[in-house]
Amino acid sequence: MPSHLSADRPAAEPPASGSVDALISQTRRLRGEVDAVRRDAPADGADPEGRWQRALCDLAMHQLNDLDQHLAQLRDGPPPAPVEPGHAVPGTRAVPGASRRGSLLSRVGSAEWNLLTDEASWSGELYRILGRDPTAPPLTLDELPSAVLDEDRPRLTSMVTDCLIDAKPIDGEFRLVRPDGGVRTVHMMGEPVLAADGSTEAMWAVVRDVSELRRSELAVDESRDSFQRHRHRAQTEHRIAVELQEAVLPPWRGSLRLPRQGPETLDLAARYLPSATSSLIGGDWYDALELSSGETLLSVGDLTGHGVTVTSGMAMLIGALRGMAMAGTAPGRLMEWLNQILDASVQPALGSAVCCRYRPETRTLTWAQAGHPAPLLFRNGTGRVLTPPDGVLLGATSGAAYGQAEERLEPGDLLLLRTDGLVPRHTGAAAAERLLALAPRFEEARGAQDCVRAVVEEFGETEREDDACVLVAKVAH
Repeated sequence: MPSHLSADRPAAEPPASGSVDALISQTRRLRGEVDAVRRDAPADGADPEGRWQRALCDLAMHQLNDLDQHLAQLRDGPPPAPVEPGHAVPGTRAVPGASRRGSLLSRVGSAEWNLLTDEASWSGELYRILGRDPTAPPLTLDELPSAVLDEDRPRLTSMVTDCLIDAKPIDGEFRLVRPDGGVRTVHMMGEPVLAADGSTEAMWAVVRDVSELRRSELAVDESRDSFQRHRHRAQTEHRIAVELQEAVLPPWRGSLRLPRQGPETLDLAARYLPSATSSLIGGDWYDALELSSGETLLSVGDLTGHGVTVTSGMAMLIGALRGMAMAGTAPGRLMEWLNQILDASVQPALGSAVCCRYRPETRTLTWAQAGHPAPLLFRNGTGRVLTPPDGVLLGATSGAAYGQAEERLEPGDLLLLRTDGLVPRHTGAAAAERLLALAPRFEEARGAQDCVRAVVEEFGETEREDDACVLVAKVAH
């Protein structure tokens, strides 16, 4: 064997961690060297040493091809589905045997069948691959098909016939049934041994057990298919959730004035800010509605979770809230009924909300909250948090009572309603303080739309872990 592939060749330095491309290059370079050795091997079929060398080179080429494919999968394989940290990707499975050292290394045996004497000789490893008693005689070529699965026998018969009659080399896979009932997938590579007159006097072959390799490839294919199905389902759910959210949230863009007639109107603007870390739509909402009484209903809320189920639950709550508000229900009583709706729903859920009714004649704001951040009131360049009435999360307990509070507004006052997550990495009082610090900018703003723009400029571009909504209402001068 040429010196450039001698057994005492120093081992190559392992590539740096993550250098899969370097491993692929080394594999392909080695494959070229093995192919050169095979071409240099004696072509005389009667030479056992040359025959063995060519067979081993062919086997090494197959092994290197498999390794090249696995490295390419490692480099280009599908990424994991977007999930929360510490959770498994839905629909995927572990590769069988991946944790066992060397589980994908093939076991190799050899055999020779003499056509003149009808004798066969097997290596000890071939006995182990086929699970047969090493003291028993090896199977002859006539007996070998009896150990092969029925559906694979025509393939084996065709390969052996082509080898013996047309002197074609054998190169193919089939499945063998062991005496214990186990099934092994083997890859056979062989060639005829020709007599001086050109007739075939024997057949020689190496048999490689590729069962673990094929099972791992099947697992990879199944995992890839499962991942593709999961990704398609997630994309479909995301599209439905977006369409549902767009259908439910107020259709107005820019600013809105409610009520539409009269001097004491509210200048309104709002914005929905999606999460930067999740492709799923959350249950945050905002709403503004002119009631038949001439009052204006303002609300923001958040239903826990993400996806189509949560978005549909949000749509149900907004519909119920609008209907009850149109019927004249006061904010506190409205919260009680929303709580009953969530408590009785088939899918358990928790939600938070704040609901305000604004009476323009008296500039009175009546409001209630359910475990939600209180509105912020800005006046004359300063801001404060409104003192919240009692109210627990929606769906947290049956029969909960919700209080109400009233606030007399003045011309030029600005009211800011929001959901948690508006100020990234800040909650509660800390988030309120960050928003209250915008009071000077709000004082200089020409209207509600400018105030919302200031909030988005301050917090909208920052990576946020959850969706958020902001609704600004400014009392007209």
